[in-house]
Amino acid sequence: MLAYFNGEFIEEEKISVSPYERGFLFADGVYEVVRYYDDHFFQTEAHLKRMENGLKELRIEPPHLTEFPEIIEFLIKKNNLPGENALAYIQITRGAFNPRRHFFPPKDTPPTVLIMTSKFKSHTEEIENGVKVFRQPDLRWLRCDIKSIALLPNVLARQNAIDNGAAEAIFVRDGYITEGTHTNVCGIKENVLYTQPLSNLILSGITRQVVLKEICPRINLPVRERPIPESDLENLDELLLVGTTVEITPIVQVDNFIIGNSKPGHWTRKIQENFFEMTASKNDE
Repeated sequence: MLAYFNGEFIEEEKISVSPYERGFLFADGVYEVVRYYDDHFFQTEAHLKRMENGLKELRIEPPHLTEFPEIIEFLIKKNNLPGENALAYIQITRGAFNPRRHFFPPKDTPPTVLIMTSKFKSHTEEIENGVKVFRQPDLRWLRCDIKSIALLPNVLARQNAIDNGAAEAIFVRDGYITEGTHTNVCGIKENVLYTQPLSNLILSGITRQVVLKEICPRINLPVRERPIPESDLENLDELLLVGTTVEITPIVQVDNFIIGNSKPGHWTRKIQENFFEMTASKNDE
């Protein structure tokens, strides 16, 4: 597969990085994943805006992000992915600098830019039938609002979930649900949708934004951005994961207890219906 690496289009297997690359040594960078539906990308502008914000927070001089939509479209065509469900993966790090050190390299050190595309198979069965999730203490750093490539706590939590027969781990901090390892979490009780408000404790999910700001008003579902107490999970009518790769996935079981009647609920189905209408349209921006 052809990729974009530091200003050049190159075959993925030919890409190499310096041992002094700070993404490799320190996870010093950010990333984004953008979905491609059949013949168009979804919410590209929102993803790149979030990446720009993350770069500013990390004080990494951003490259020309305005060029990225054209680059990912080019890679889709060159890799024969039109007509497929696919992903574009974008990663930017602080770059390579020798010697290794625990502070920034000189300002003229160029960032490392990697963009790849690949086929993606939607989790159709999970979206249709719902999933089990597994609770985990939220031991991550306190800047979860930055989409950092430092994902080891997420990886360990997700593996613990898989080891316990679950599809995803949801994090609990100070008695409240924050988010999943690569998802946001929404709960529905008495015809109101609840979710953790934006702060340094969660990532501002692109799909979350679409659901809260566009879909819920359209279907007349009130939204309350309030933390969901862990103790209230068993009393929720519906619970769902939202994210770029999980799309709108119902949660029907948390650990060993059932949510609702163990089937995807009415509001979840309405959100799914509207979401997939949006992803089918090219006019998503």
